[in-house]
Amino acid sequence: MQPIISIKNLTKTYKSGFQALKNINLDIHRGEIFALLGPNGAGKTTLISIICGIVNPSTGTVLADGHDVITDFRAARAKIGLVPQELSTDAFESVWATVNFSRGIFGKPPNTAHVEQVLRTLSLWDKRHEKIRMLSGGMKRRVMIAKALSHEPQILFLDEPTAGVDVVLRRDMWDMVRRLREAGVTIILTTHYIEEAEEMADRIGVISNGEIILVEDKAVLMAKLGKKQLHLHLQRPLAEIPVQLAGHALTLADDGNELIYTFDAQSKETGIADLMRELALHGIDFKDLRSSESSLEEIFVNLVETPA
Repeated sequence: MQPIISIKNLTKTYKSGFQALKNINLDIHRGEIFALLGPNGAGKTTLISIICGIVNPSTGTVLADGHDVITDFRAARAKIGLVPQELSTDAFESVWATVNFSRGIFGKPPNTAHVEQVLRTLSLWDKRHEKIRMLSGGMKRRVMIAKALSHEPQILFLDEPTAGVDVVLRRDMWDMVRRLREAGVTIILTTHYIEEAEEMADRIGVISNGEIILVEDKAVLMAKLGKKQLHLHLQRPLAEIPVQLAGHALTLADDGNELIYTFDAQSKETGIADLMRELALHGIDFKDLRSSESSLEEIFVNLVETPA
């Protein structure tokens, strides 16, 4: 199947000489939720701005549903809805008026049924006659999403969609994003909330210093780079790890009451059985044990951090 967004050999160098993007090659699949992760200044916003036709690339091509974003700008842009990080709405307009106006900007004829559906999906229907300036920050962000969906785009960019939104509303918005995906909209999400990507994304892309350093299915990424740990709560604290156990990937908690064994869950031999035998051999007893798995946040930090 042809990707809905296809990026080939994309670069962006500003007049100052700063190279914001370096040879980006990326395909985004139709109907997926793709999370783009990266530290501040990594190039996320520049990449989105080029795809949406706001910034011109230095070299390379971008196709949106088969349309070149430079040579066929109007057709490409009509396929895209963009929810920027900054809240920018017509404060003195009603919700209904501003969403309808956004639809008209893209040359779409009036469609009250579609606008009503969008507002109901975003739990904005009861607010349709209210002035935007009277809404809460979370509701204003929903209006931004409604504006982006007003012209029935096939691609939706959400740039930090839940920044400044409380936990309950964040969960509501996650549910809304899933419903949009079920309706056939492709979602590209940038976020600083790692749990947001872990909760929703089908695939993860990591950008650092203007380069895509990894693109992977979320589950595969977790399996490849995630580590599991076995936490053993000891009967008696240890001052240090016995030298006889030096061959195992063990760390000792600061208070000496817990041994932590790190292992590769995908390996046929985890080493847990050998560890248990050696603990018993050396008289190290434990009260209980529990396992934990690396979060996406830990994986992300390990990918982008540079050695000192």
